[in-house]
Amino acid sequence: MLTIVPADFDDPQLADFLQQHLDDMAPTAPAESRHALDLSALQVDEVRLWVAYDGSTVVGTVALARLLPRHEELKSMRTSPEHRGRGIASQLLDHVVADARSRGVEQISLETGSMEFFAPARAFYRKAGFAEVAPFGTYVPDPNSVFMTLML
Repeated sequence: MLTIVPADFDDPQLADFLQQHLDDMAPTAPAESRHALDLSALQVDEVRLWVAYDGSTVVGTVALARLLPRHEELKSMRTSPEHRGRGIASQLLDHVVADARSRGVEQISLETGSMEFFAPARAFYRKAGFAEVAPFGTYVPDPNSVFMTLML
């Protein structure tokens, strides 16, 4: 049974899961092109992080970071490799979209990699209604990045 709850930053399992996410990203692009947030960056007031549990096991994370009053960025979207293909990412995305809508957010944007490693993520976001856009926020054009947005 999957449950999605606000992050408990004292859960050592969460810290390990987020570190695995950073470790997965490390070989994909130069440091200046990697934009995943670490544990401390996810604990600021402008970020909301949720964790998906299968029983007591962390199987996914997703965050929204405030950009503007009605525009937020999707961050830290990850499903554990051994749990992929079970619809967890879709449930996480549905959860944050519902949360954003309930707070009057009108747009969710994201940055993901342009490399083959990220092809499944790009396909997932396109299927969910995200469209490619120019860099947003403080991002700059980068051949290692693809920028996408969803109007709510």
